[in-house]
Order: sequence, then structure tokens, then C-alpha cells
Amino acid sequence: MGTAIAGRLALSPNHLLNPIFGDKHTFCKGLYNHRGFFVAVAATGSTRGAGGGVLEKPVIEKTTPGRESEFDLRKSRKMAPPYRVMLHNDNFNKREYVVQVLMKVIPGMTVDNAVNIMQEAHHNGLAVVIICAQADAEEHCTQLRGNGLLSSIEPASDGC
Repeated sequence: MGTAIAGRLALSPNHLLNPIFGDKHTFCKGLYNHRGFFVAVAATGSTRGAGGGVLEKPVIEKTTPGRESEFDLRKSRKMAPPYRVMLHNDNFNKREYVVQVLMKVIPGMTVDNAVNIMQEAHHNGLAVVIICAQADAEEHCTQLRGNGLLSSIEPASDGC
């Protein structure tokens, strides 16, 4: 079998499988000394008389058409500008009902947060419910309106 190239250092298979501790060619010392080097040895292969091998391109996972990968979704969410979902005070709905709707519509909304948002809207006429991506903000606003609450969305230009 030929030599394996790791970085700029040529190593024989003997160095990879039986390293000498303290040798300048030893990459990892300790419990995981051989981990990762087997791939380099297997990738070199043995060609008759050539003494080397060809590394194949890594297989790239393809996504199903019309379906984004998890990485693409996270990237698009980070790049999308945030929007505020605003709750407006009204004189029609009881306070308890507003708290129940907030907890039903907004994921992860606690009773304490819902009560604080309801109180702020009641006293100030307006309260920020949640800051999220535009598509999520539109969905939350639609659901709040569907349950009889007055709501709107606006860009969160300062990022908060």
C-alpha cells in the first residue's frame, strides 16, 4: 500500500496504525489516537504499481424539489427582517378572554406574559405581543383577528 497524505506530511500506513509516541509525525496523543486516520488509509487504496489512489468527491445530499433543507430555513429566518405583532385595546372583549386567546394563538405564551400584554394594551392602548418573521407575524395577526381581537403588524426596524 502506498503513502497517505495528511496535510503536507506523508505518512506510511505503519505510522497511522502504530504511531510512536513522541514522534513528530504523531497527530493525536491520548485515548483517541487512531480515530480519523483509517479514512485516509482506506481512501488511498492500492493501485497496481502506481503506489497511490484517487479520492472520490463527497456525496452531497440533495433535497426534494419544493422542500428546503433545515440549513436553508434557518438562513432565511435569520435574514428576514423582524416584525412586531401589536395588540390594540378594545372595549368589547373581557380581559380573561384576551389572555386565553393570546395563550392559544402564540406558541409558548405563558399566563404571566399574556396578562402583562393584556394589561399594557388596556392601559396604553397598544402592546407588543411577539417579534418574529413576517410570515409568522401575519399568521399570528390573522389568528388574533379571527378570535375577535384587534391586532396589526409593523416592521421592527430597530431589530427588537
